[in-house]
Amino acid sequence: MILHVDMDAFYASVEERERPELRGRAVVVGGDPRGRGVVAAANYVAREYGVRSAMPAAQAKRLCPQAVFVRSRMALYADESARIRRIFARYTPLIEPLSLDEAFLDVSGCERLFGSARNIAVAIKRAIATEAGLIASVGVAPTKFVAKIASDHDKPDGLVCVPADKVQGFLDVLPIGALWGVGRATGARFAQMGIETIGELREQPREMMSALFGRQGEHLWQLSHGIDPRPVMPDRAAKSISHETTFGRDICDLDELLAHLHQLSEQVAARVRRAERLARRVQLKIRFDDFRTITRASTFEAPTDSTRMIRHAARTLLEQNVAVKPGTRTLAQPLRLLGAGVAGFGPETQPDQVDLFAPEAPEHDKAVDTLVDSIRERFGETSLRRGHRLR
Repeated sequence: MILHVDMDAFYASVEERERPELRGRAVVVGGDPRGRGVVAAANYVAREYGVRSAMPAAQAKRLCPQAVFVRSRMALYADESARIRRIFARYTPLIEPLSLDEAFLDVSGCERLFGSARNIAVAIKRAIATEAGLIASVGVAPTKFVAKIASDHDKPDGLVCVPADKVQGFLDVLPIGALWGVGRATGARFAQMGIETIGELREQPREMMSALFGRQGEHLWQLSHGIDPRPVMPDRAAKSISHETTFGRDICDLDELLAHLHQLSEQVAARVRRAERLARRVQLKIRFDDFRTITRASTFEAPTDSTRMIRHAARTLLEQNVAVKPGTRTLAQPLRLLGAGVAGFGPETQPDQVDLFAPEAPEHDKAVDTLVDSIRERFGETSLRRGHRLR
């Protein structure tokens, strides 16, 4: 069985724990509502007024004037995420993080030690509450897709278990938008066809779905039947490691995008080093405001886990694949999503021959990254930050 653990209003909950005077009040974490800030998270009190993640902070202020706006502290949230992941590791080594506040866990081989998957979920929820002072919702199911839907089914503080013989009944009544890959455009096409629930999609002929939607149609048809063969992939076994972010508002400022890209690259590089891997290829994912999505990749001369190398390669790909208005730092077409990742993992050794006279030789990169990782591991993520993250 697979668990999907999703922290409830994670950033806001951390802030409430750190500042007890915020409890019971509407709390919004993110940018300044007097500027172009974006909501990173909102607690459930604020959500009752319609405040949602990725919403412009100014709009959130209009909806909930009494809300307390708190600046994001990503380093603190990363510390808490690491603490929670250590709790996961007590029960299974098969952990696939999706972001700071959610992860898949495969507990199939651990039930003889710790009891049923439901019992493991209860134990994890209890440990997170007592040791971190935070609340998690957990979905338990035979597949990743169903587990993720289940974790969102009874928030906050939810625990929903969907055994194999109950999967179809659980899915059939859900709206079609619950399927991964059904966005605004695809949802509109289904609405025109009179398909509003997953059960109604499941009744459609497989061949027709493939003919109308291509490979996506086949994928959605399988999901509607509860078919999702993807295993939980920990960093060590993963074929690729990536992070992406969907912006609350479309971004056209190149420098702002680069700040996001630097942070994504740093997260990716840290995971590569934790997994003791070296990557041969960097990948970039860009989604424009019209939902057009492109992916680009480039290959390193030698496998690397260097933050600087990964960041530089990702930045080069971004600058090569977005058009900038002449004489400005403004994109001709805004972006709504940006992602960075690496793949092509090689042996866990550095190449024998390096340029010792390069301004920033690989040995220098490795020394800096090792020092940064060790300081953060001992003193916390907030103890040391790279200059670009101050933006």
